[in-house]
Amino acid sequence: MRELRIRVLVGVFVVAGILSWAGARLWNSIGTLPSVPLAAPVVLALIAVVLLATALSLRARFKAQRERRPGAKGVDPLMAARAVVFAQASALVAALVAGMYGGTGVFLLELLDLPARRDQAFYAGFSVLAGLAVIAAALFLERVCKLPEDDDQDHHQGAEPAA
Repeated sequence: MRELRIRVLVGVFVVAGILSWAGARLWNSIGTLPSVPLAAPVVLALIAVVLLATALSLRARFKAQRERRPGAKGVDPLMAARAVVFAQASALVAALVAGMYGGTGVFLLELLDLPARRDQAFYAGFSVLAGLAVIAAALFLERVCKLPEDDDQDHHQGAEPAA
């Protein structure tokens, strides 16, 4: 499984932000802009907490397994792979959602004199922060589940076989 690249996440965030900003300007010129829900930062924060709790739990179990503690509960490789897939998917979706709310929030900065738009700008800002927390927790979980490098393979790839 390939590691998630930060460059991809930044690209998704920036493209979603630009498209969202342009869409918000267009939508506002046609009619009323849809509101930013209060639940957006709350849901993203909950996802970040779940990812972080999973990462900390797996890290403790891996450490106990490495130290060969008596009664240490091992980690099923399939469960670790599922955790990595969950982390990668969460990071990609969080980059998209944070970019979307970031673009909307930038547009809403022009309308801070209206109380309703000011609240929505705060919700959008908190959504971006919560999305960044999801990305950070997902990258941490991915790092926790990363397999150690196989040094023997690296050293023997360029070596000639012994006679």
